[in-house]
Amino acid sequence: MTNQITGFSCRKHFEGYPCCHRQWKHSGHCSFVHGYSRSFTFWFKAKELDQHGFVVDFSRLTLLDEKLKEQFDHTFLVNRDDPLIPCWEKLHAEKALDLRIMENVGMESTARLVWEWANQILLKRDAGRTCCSRTKASENNFNSAYFESIPDWFNSFEANPS
Repeated sequence: MTNQITGFSCRKHFEGYPCCHRQWKHSGHCSFVHGYSRSFTFWFKAKELDQHGFVVDFSRLTLLDEKLKEQFDHTFLVNRDDPLIPCWEKLHAEKALDLRIMENVGMESTARLVWEWANQILLKRDAGRTCCSRTKASENNFNSAYFESIPDWFNSFEANPS
């Protein structure tokens, strides 16, 4: 066995973010407003463990959970180009819905978005020691999408020699 650390990994699952959305360009039933309770799984990597022996201390992921709640907990998601945005904004102003406008509300784009959030948080907090390498965004137990990538800054992180 080599003394060189090649990396550690772990994952964290978040669930219980009920929201609704629509894919207005879809030719089928997805063009209608419909809802799910979204969930998210994050895979983390580290070249060295923290002082407690963790890749990521799950108790320190509250900022990520807060971002997920703000975006997806009892909210209505629409694409930026939805032609009904003026209607949705009016309903938002009347407190009939809690509007979030996204580039794309689909699971694939959502998986990339939450990957970006996780890496922004980790880079600031851990100075490049950790990264999020993969995310899974699910709208139910049957439909989910993944986004996988290693941020460039993680590849340049130098682990402290022991």
